[in-house]
Amino acid sequence: MTEPKKLFIKTYGCQMNVYDSERMAEALGGQGYVETQSPDDADMILLNTCHIREKAAEKVYSELGRYKGLKAAKPDLKIGVAGCVAQAEGEEIMRRQPLVDLVVGPQSYHRLPEMEAKAGQGVKALDTDFPEEDKFEKLKSRPKAKRGPSAFLTVQEGCDKFCAFCVVPYTRGAEVSRPAGRILDEARDLVERGVREITLLGQNVNAYHGAGEGGDWGLARLIWALSEIDGLARIRFTTSHPNDMDDALIEAHGTCDKLMPYLHLPVQSGSDRILKRMNRSHTRDDYFRLIDRMRDARPDLHLSGDFIVGFPEETDQDFEDTLDLIRRVEYGSAFSFKYSTRPGTPAAERAQLPEDVKDERLQRLQGLLTEQQRRLQDAMVGKTVGVLFEKTGRLPGQMVGKSDYLHAVHVAAEGVVPGELRQVKIVESGPNSLKGELI
Repeated sequence: MTEPKKLFIKTYGCQMNVYDSERMAEALGGQGYVETQSPDDADMILLNTCHIREKAAEKVYSELGRYKGLKAAKPDLKIGVAGCVAQAEGEEIMRRQPLVDLVVGPQSYHRLPEMEAKAGQGVKALDTDFPEEDKFEKLKSRPKAKRGPSAFLTVQEGCDKFCAFCVVPYTRGAEVSRPAGRILDEARDLVERGVREITLLGQNVNAYHGAGEGGDWGLARLIWALSEIDGLARIRFTTSHPNDMDDALIEAHGTCDKLMPYLHLPVQSGSDRILKRMNRSHTRDDYFRLIDRMRDARPDLHLSGDFIVGFPEETDQDFEDTLDLIRRVEYGSAFSFKYSTRPGTPAAERAQLPEDVKDERLQRLQGLLTEQQRRLQDAMVGKTVGVLFEKTGRLPGQMVGKSDYLHAVHVAAEGVVPGELRQVKIVESGPNSLKGELI
């Protein structure tokens, strides 16, 4: 019997890349590959990259440099770069790192089997096109292996917003939504394999407009259709744009029992002047009105957000406006970053703020966000929440799961198995998690 080839995938960045890595592994599974957790015994190494964070490309080149010894010891080892850095850098990756055998963009990874075959013949393979065919349909069907209780499901890709700081429209392309029927089929398949919670993914997921029965569906209609799947207990979605939070989706948060009371809604800045320079196409008051509507629909909603500090031309007052917005909204969690340039984006051509100013502002902003997060987490003590158990904890008889609000919850739950959804009373708040008792 032929020994299976081993595939090591290192995934950077967002949940969409996690989903993409799963699908790439499935595509290469048809070529006889099985996944391994170590690059040392791999026959193929694949880096699935992200271009959002600072110095993303340089981190990829640094990682590739670590594999020179492996490549020298095992000349047949194939090394590939996928994802957004692959899309942005293209042939430059192969020029700077000749050990790379293939480079594939995020819209072309369904062509990996053909590219791997070329690489096996000693031919360098590059594909950063935006093909017309549906990559999800071209991929090999998901194997019927048992899955964990939670899964990601990409429903939309690309973005048409062209925020001045962001490379996504250039690396992922224009907004494209998958047909509703195909998403529902994939969701049913996941549930059959043990999944009880699905997080719908998209660069701008609430702009979803996939073809469905009777015409194009919005995200709310897709959520309602998913809620009818027996065995699917929870639905989430990320990440959203304030301008695409329509009436139907707001209503769904108040009326769909399976849609969790947690919303990631990035605003980036609390300054109208900076929002305009970012090309965000909304104001702080627009955002406040939307938050009020969301909380009217779902009073217990927990909010998450994204913030960029030190954007070009950001003044002390602009930054204070951002702190004021955070105080008024109250976030349960958030992601915050110093602005860093992305080549080819409009903001990269503007005068940059000193790094020490960015550092000081980020420290102050993160301090405020941490204070809010801890306060809202402490307020959970004494409340009863649903917890979807996912794995065993560090202590004997302990299980760990996610609350309705996405908190990690530790419970002494002898006999409970992953996939069970139970009611839990929160009894203690720790630095990064909650402790509960089964009811």
